[in-house]
Parts: sequence; structure tokens; C-alpha cells
Amino acid sequence: MDNKTRLSIIEKASKQVGPSVFWSTIIIITSFLPVFLLTGQEGRLFSPLAWTKTFILIVDAFVAITVTPVLLSLLLKGKFKPESANPVNRALERVYSPILRWCLKWRKTTIGINILALAVSIPMLLSLGSEFMPPLDESSILFMPVTLPDISNAEAKRILQVQDKIIKSTPEVEQVLGKAGRASTATDNSPISMIETIILLKPQSEWREGMTKAKIIAELDQKLQIPGVINGWTQPIINRINMLATGIRTDVGVKVYGQSLDSIAAVSEKVRNALQQVEGVKDLYIEPVTGGRYLEIQTRREDLGRYGLSVNDVNSVVESALGGASIGNTIEGRRRFSINVRLAQEYRNSLDRIRRIPIQSSTNGTVPLSAVADVKFVDGPPMIASENAQLRGAVLFNVRGRDLGSTVQEAIKTINQEVTGIPNGYHLEWSGQWENQIRANKTLKIIIPLVVLIIFLILYFSFKSFKEALLNLVTIPFALVGGVFIVYFYGINLSVAVAVGFIALFGMAVETGMLMVVYLNEAMNELVAKKGNSSETITKQDIREYVFQGAAKRLRPKIMTVSVSLFGLIPILWATGVGTDVMLPIVLPLIGGVFTSSIHILLVTPVVFEMTKEYELRKHGKLDIYDVKH
Repeated sequence: MDNKTRLSIIEKASKQVGPSVFWSTIIIITSFLPVFLLTGQEGRLFSPLAWTKTFILIVDAFVAITVTPVLLSLLLKGKFKPESANPVNRALERVYSPILRWCLKWRKTTIGINILALAVSIPMLLSLGSEFMPPLDESSILFMPVTLPDISNAEAKRILQVQDKIIKSTPEVEQVLGKAGRASTATDNSPISMIETIILLKPQSEWREGMTKAKIIAELDQKLQIPGVINGWTQPIINRINMLATGIRTDVGVKVYGQSLDSIAAVSEKVRNALQQVEGVKDLYIEPVTGGRYLEIQTRREDLGRYGLSVNDVNSVVESALGGASIGNTIEGRRRFSINVRLAQEYRNSLDRIRRIPIQSSTNGTVPLSAVADVKFVDGPPMIASENAQLRGAVLFNVRGRDLGSTVQEAIKTINQEVTGIPNGYHLEWSGQWENQIRANKTLKIIIPLVVLIIFLILYFSFKSFKEALLNLVTIPFALVGGVFIVYFYGINLSVAVAVGFIALFGMAVETGMLMVVYLNEAMNELVAKKGNSSETITKQDIREYVFQGAAKRLRPKIMTVSVSLFGLIPILWATGVGTDVMLPIVLPLIGGVFTSSIHILLVTPVVFEMTKEYELRKHGKLDIYDVKH
């Protein structure tokens, strides 16, 4: 073969396949574009993936029609070999050919089996649990116990030390650090009654046999049952995200809005009692809005006048004695420190001694504080939270051992049935991860139909045929079958990550389907060129034989398209480390869907194509021929 003939063959092959490869790549790009519509936490997480995939595939689309033919002309040297010369191709054809002939012979059975698989996947899909995002294993634990609001500093310190010793005794724990109260920052409003303990775990290879993170938490929770302390378990990063995004430091919270703290506390108690029996609800507690203890010093104005004192005189003495008064600064090198003076701790920890704080009067000498003021402890709110110009309380809980979606749905149903008598002007609002899940679901209800519509429009404009576009689009439901099956058997809950995986799957499934339809149309062109386009010259057997050739004789490029996708994805199934929890729900639908869509494309698409051509021949007396070169 001379060089001119060789280049002519390469040019013809590139023109035949290039446009379809280009359009199939464009389909994958456009099918993923609606991911940019995601907002909030899910949008920030998946937008880098969407940008990266979009830019790579844009370059890929142009490389397929520009660089690839040039490389073929440079690298394809020597003698061209037929498809049958490839041992892998021969082996694939020996397996595929008899199966395809059986499917073409028993067409109704083939289609029925596929429809049955699709029908079985629907109840499996409906039975899957749901959640906002798959939980990311941060390789650490955040222990957040809550004590009574009026706990003393000394008791909080003692509980913290006891908890840290118990946690450190667990073999899987590397380090533990706890704090009570808040740091010197306005962004952390934690009261002294809330303890935060960060637990760093050893590498998983050093854990006891059979131990998991869930078992470690269960074991620690059992050991740390201290009277007056309500345990809470989460992770450091997700906890901060929840607090900043929703104001809730657990997975889910029921916010109670109203005008009176006492009424909010009563409604919150009803909500907590209703949630106690819901399966999956863990670490349930009420964010305290009452129960705080305050030292109240109320001056008696009649007695102040008797001693010639003013309210400001009493307040100044109390402020300096209990809170401390600044009397100057000390400088050490480049550091400057304020000097504060106040009564010693033993004089501030007793009501009797506080009542005996001396106050210098102008007429009667020194008098005790109790002579001009009432000193007592009173009840009050430990912290006042407000949102939307209303007071707010919250009932908080985490979800473990069950998916978040069904847990919250059952909780909503339980509260609607059992929590009655809520006063006028008071209402409940669900927050936390559930709030994010509702927002993401609303967005996905727009995104997924939009993806299917975009794919259909591109197919229509590339084939210039409604029927051919629909034939390719039918691949999507059967790709969904494999994705649902593998997600179901892996025990993965439906989430935004799974939805992104299915969106990516739709484009990949249509890509392989386009190649099959191109080769089947090429076979019909060869049939018409040989026998003419008439029902008098073309028989049903002719259509079947050429459909078989179009499907079986170009098996290798279709298998290569599927294999490249799988080879890039399957290694993620064995990946370990931080981040794999989010990667797996994206990849599983792709792997399962590529398998079932490939089976559908290789076996069912030729069957449907043959039935379509037989219908055209019977009704119109000729075949509809499409220009596969576009």
C-alpha cells in the first residue's frame, strides 16, 4: 500500500468516527454543566470537580478531531491487519457473536429481561436511604458533652480531667485534648457547661482486630456515662461547618421560636420526649434556655440614703471586689500586662463573705454590703439566642446507625402526632444537615431533568433525527439499573455525591451508545449500496445480517470505550485514606452503570435497531438512511 492510499484510508476512518467522538465528548461536558447550579456546601465541594472535568473534556474533544488523525498518520506504519488478526478481538467475537445472534432471534425475550431488570431496580432505588452528603472520616473524633448550666469552674475542670483519662486509656486513641468554656475570641460563645474534646486516633493498622470508628465511639460512650452529663459525638471539621452554616452543632436540630424563654423550654421538652423513641436518634438533648444561676446584688435606696451613699458607690465597690479593677500596667520587654486587683477567691465564693464586703460611707464610717443591698442567687437563662427577631431554643441530636433522611422523616411524623398544644406565635423549624439536604434535593430536581434534556437536544442536532436521538437516550434508564444495583449492595445512601455520579454516568452511557448507532447506520448504508433501498430487494434476513455485522465486526472500539472508563474508576474501590468516603459514592454509580449500559448497548440496541428498520421497510417500503459522517 502506497502512502497516498494509506492516508486516504486514515482520512476516511477519521471522518467516519471523529464527529461522533466529538459529539459524544460534548455530551459528557454538557451533561455535567448543571453541576455548577449546586449551591452552598455541596456547590463548593463539587465545583472543582466540575471545572476540572469540563476543561479536560473540552481539550479532549478538539484533540479527538485534530491531533488524533495526525498521530494516526505518523504512527500507523507497515502492513494493515484486519480485525480478525487481533487475538483479543477474536476471543471477544467468539463470545459475543452467539449471544448477539440469540438476542436477535429472541427479541421479545431480550427486551423483556432488560425491562424486568429495570422494574426490579425501581423498588431498590426507593428503598435506599438518603442523606445530604456521605460522612467524611476525618480520622479524629470530637467529643462534646454538655453539663448543667450552673456547673462551677472547679467541677467542670474535674469532669474534663476524668473524661480525658478514660478516653486516653482506650488503645486506639493517640492523643486527647479537652477544653471547657470558650477561648478569648468573639467567634466561640461556648459556655463553661459545654466541653469540647478532640480525640486523635492511631493509624488503623494499630487498632484492635475488628475495631471500627463506630465501635470506638460506642465503647467510649459507654465508659463516659457520668451523671449530669449528656454525651455528644461528632467530628471537628463537620462540627464547625454545621455551626457556621446553620447554627446547629449536631447533625440535626429542631429550632423552637417564640417570645418567652419559659414557653420555649416547655415546648422543647415536649419535642425531646417525642424524639426519644425514634430509631437512629442519638446524643439527644435540649439546648438550655433556663437553669442558669446568677448572683444578684439589688441595692435598697432607702438604706443608701440613710448612710449617705449612692448606687454608683456600691457598684464601684462590687465591681472592684468581685470583677477586679485595673490599677496600672507592667512592662516586660516588648510585652505589656494589665494589673488587676480584686478580693481573693475564698472571699468571692461565699455569699456570707460577699455580704460582709465593707463600704466606706461619708457619715457612718464603714458598713457591710448587706446593710444597703440584698445579695442572693436567682435563676435566669444561661445564654439567650435569637434569630429573625425572635427568641430561639433548640433540641439537638445526631444520627447514627440509620440514614439521616428516613430518621428525620420519622421524627417529623412523630412530632406532628405527639407534640400538641403549641402556643400561638410559637413554631418549629428543622435545621442542620436536613436543611442542607432539602435545599440540595430541590436543586437536583431541576438539574437531572435538565441534563436529560440537554443530552437529547445534542443527540437530535447531531443525528438530525428524533428517532435516532430517542434510540440513544433509551440507554440512560438501563445505565441507571447498574448504578442502583451496585449502590444498593454496597449499602450506600442516596446523597448529592451519588447524584453527581449518576449525572456523570448519563453522559458516559450515551457516548458508547452513539458509537454503536454510528456503526449500525454504516452497516445499513452498505446494505443499501449493495441491494438498493426498496422492500422488493431487501429482506428481513438481510437487515438482521447487516445489523449483526455492524454490531459484531466493530466490537473492539466499543469495548475499548467501556474499558478505558472502568480502568480509570475501579482502582478507587480499593483506595483508602481521608476523602475516599466521598469518592466512593460518586464512582459506584459510574462503575455499575457502565456495566449495564454496555450490556444494553451491545445486546439490546441492535435488537431495537433491527425492529425499527423492519418497521420502516414494512411501512414506507424503504429504509431511512442517516449520514453517519454528519
